[in-house]
Amino acid sequence: MGHARVSRTRRASGRRRAAWVSAATKAAAATGALAATGAGLVAWGALVEARNFAVRTERLPILPPGGRPFRILHLSDIHLVPSQRDKLAWLSSLATVKPDLVVNTGDNIAAAASIPLLLEALDPLLDVPGVFVPGSNDYYAPQPANPLRYLAGPSHQDPSRSELPWAELFGTFESRGWLNLANQGFSRVLDGVRLDLAGTDDPHLERDEWPGFPGVSSTPGRSLRIGVTHAPYRRVLDTMVQDGADVVFAGHTHGGQICVPFYGALVTNCDLPTWQASGLTSWTAGGRTVPLEVSAGIGTSPKAPVRFACRPEAVVLDVVAPA
Repeated sequence: MGHARVSRTRRASGRRRAAWVSAATKAAAATGALAATGAGLVAWGALVEARNFAVRTERLPILPPGGRPFRILHLSDIHLVPSQRDKLAWLSSLATVKPDLVVNTGDNIAAAASIPLLLEALDPLLDVPGVFVPGSNDYYAPQPANPLRYLAGPSHQDPSRSELPWAELFGTFESRGWLNLANQGFSRVLDGVRLDLAGTDDPHLERDEWPGFPGVSSTPGRSLRIGVTHAPYRRVLDTMVQDGADVVFAGHTHGGQICVPFYGALVTNCDLPTWQASGLTSWTAGGRTVPLEVSAGIGTSPKAPVRFACRPEAVVLDVVAPA
């Protein structure tokens, strides 16, 4: 009897060991599969989606009566690294959309060596009337960063970041006729429509000082007020809309950069609601509601060069009469 009890005990112990080994093997297999899936998603995001450039097209029904429809090309967050030859080729091709106005909302470069390459790629577009505002990554080189930190709120400026030769970039833009809207306003006439344009320096660096739109047009029925900023913080959007903007352009968010399918962006790196991280939506302030165009951007930070469920984009907006 004692021998039988010992045998039964040994058999039960063996079954427990076998069950434990089986569970451990399954857990290891699941962990390996999860790691492989994660690696595959990172590879897709870096090697495929981050290079899968697109042109988003929109209709912007704000044309004043009697005006001729015109086309705006919105560029943002190029974050150019000198080795990104596919991005440069795609940027060069954007002249084929034949815009009447280019709006550039900043973060063009990620290295000093990117400037001549960027200017060469944008050369045809620099012959088109344009406006621009700076982003933080025009001023400062990127630093290594954990992408998960953005889940805790907007990033902060690292004082150790090295300054980029932004004056060279902006000076060339201006010498080719693009208007620098960093805390400034200008007016220009485009096909019989007066454009009152005003913008801010980068709100993410707290350099924004709203200048107000230029003086009241002598033909207000034939004018448009366009607000331009890099980072769409609520305080800036509210001020622009309350001051009479007819449309506001912004970038900075990267559309969330890493999004959840069927849900969207998890972060915007500012206080903009995540559902407005990219696309043509609207903003209400002071009893007025106007279109808000936020680009998902063309690049990524060189230190986190991954996109998921968020293709890089340029945006074409056809300004037409209201239906």
